Amino acid sequence: MDLKIANRHALVFGASKGLGKAVAQELSAEGVRVAIVARDPARIAAAAAEIGAVGIAGDVSSPG
Repeated sequence: MDLKIANRHALVFGASKGLGKAVAQELSAEGVRVAIVARDPARIAAAAAEIGAVGIAGDVSSPG
């Protein structure tokens, strides 16, 4: 399916597994440049490599 969103940018949080990862994979498949964020550095690195995204380890659940 061509959603005509290629060459756009997306930031997906909670994307190291589950629904967030699935969303990031589909966006990437549509040609979107994807950055993904999750708390576990090892898991986010593995997911980023699998998806072809930029992986960012971070916890946004609290201001600190």
